[in-house]
Amino acid sequence: MLFKKKRTGAPAFDRTGKIPVIRASICTGEQVAGFKDTVSGKFTEVMLIRTGRDLREFRETYGVREDEIKREW
Repeated sequence: MLFKKKRTGAPAFDRTGKIPVIRASICTGEQVAGFKDTVSGKFTEVMLIRTGRDLREFRETYGVREDEIKREW
């Protein structure tokens, strides 16, 4: 991780209008974290989840608890 870019800060998400979601592919197992609009259902991709470390980084960056995250297949 020699050249990993350090993030300066993530924009806060609107807790009243969006929910944190992890979309996972049934075939490949690829997981993407992002936020889903509760009204329109539009998904905004934020980051690719490869390991538990990536998931922890997502949670810490956006201030999301483990039980708040929904999974979609």
